[in-house]
Amino acid sequence: MVKKSKPKSQRPLTKHQLSLWQRQQRRQRITKYVGIVIIASVVIILALGWYLGMYRPMRQTAIRVNDTEFSMEYYVEMLKIQGQGQSEEAMSYMASITARNIAQIELVRREAQELGVSVSDEEVLEQLKEAGLPESPAYVDVGRYQLLMDKLLYGHFDDQVPESAPQANMNAAFLESESQALDVSEKIESGEDFGEVAGGLSLEPVTAQSEGELGWHPENILLDYYVLSAVPVEYAFSADAGAISPPLYDGDLTKNVAYWLIKVVSWGEDEEEGDANVHAILLDNEALALDIKDRLDGGADFATLAREYSLLDGVEENGGNLGMVSEGDQSIVFDEFVFNSDPEPGKLSEPLRDETQTTEGGYWLVQVVDRAGDRALSDDDRNILKNQVMDEWIASLWEDPDYDIDDSMLDEDSMRWAVEQALKD
Repeated sequence: MVKKSKPKSQRPLTKHQLSLWQRQQRRQRITKYVGIVIIASVVIILALGWYLGMYRPMRQTAIRVNDTEFSMEYYVEMLKIQGQGQSEEAMSYMASITARNIAQIELVRREAQELGVSVSDEEVLEQLKEAGLPESPAYVDVGRYQLLMDKLLYGHFDDQVPESAPQANMNAAFLESESQALDVSEKIESGEDFGEVAGGLSLEPVTAQSEGELGWHPENILLDYYVLSAVPVEYAFSADAGAISPPLYDGDLTKNVAYWLIKVVSWGEDEEEGDANVHAILLDNEALALDIKDRLDGGADFATLAREYSLLDGVEENGGNLGMVSEGDQSIVFDEFVFNSDPEPGKLSEPLRDETQTTEGGYWLVQVVDRAGDRALSDDDRNILKNQVMDEWIASLWEDPDYDIDDSMLDEDSMRWAVEQALKD
């Protein structure tokens, strides 16, 4: 038989061993407690940082319109919507505009409600769904605003715009000189088409794009949305149908064209530097440039004519003597002639057209195709007029004493912070 071994009896701990064991247990408990405290502290610090750095700022009021408050979180979201795809610089520029837009959306909502014009939540959500946009508060408000504006434009403000008005059907071109206008006028009088003769010459953007043919419009729309000058419009509404104007001077408009007369006097000693001693005159039209060239070729004094006609800065002092110039000091056209065309020293250039220069003044040529004392407005013109009325209405809301708008909470620091948040996503 196998004998069963007897269990070993445990010897009782000595006082010293017991004391050591108790100290180890206390040390372990303290270490565990300290670890818990450290972890808890880290969590608290992180949570506090998130609360102070994100949660609390996001819930602070950014803008208030009467009793309606918009949080910083809302402002950041609106900034994301209106600044989508923009650079940090552009977003910073948008910061103050976004604040104004938030207030305007609320003003329009309130005032439209007073007029009995509203948009249901279902309409807004359907529009957002069709566009694949989220149903967040800012997107909902933007969607509602767009639908409200459409209802106001094609409903409420439609009744405030007439169906017809006095109109003129006009052709117009802004030309660089009186002689050019007279030349074009002769061709039109002889039966040539206005657009073919003058359209490509116009130096005013809208008439250039339309090749001079503006069509039927009322006077205020022509002034505000087309030629942006009273000179041709006043003629069109005072002359008889079929009339062609004399050259009409307009000193307020600018044009992107000028003409150089250049004479390279000598070259610098160091050919690698590429410097040249140049005399130059800058003029605002070709006819004048040709005239000045003829006078100079006939022996007229360069400095005298430069002081009288040149548009270059400092001409009163230097008489057109620019001294030693280097490539890049003036325009590309100037450099091309001086440094790349191998000009003969002392020989005056032909007039050199430079469309990088801005000069003032020119001459309108106007053809009144037809006139009507009362003619139905086109849909485009009526929409323009309705938008004008609506813009005036919105502007009046900002002046309404019943509305208290406060965006003083949005200082430079808070807007900079909002831009940073908007750019994170």
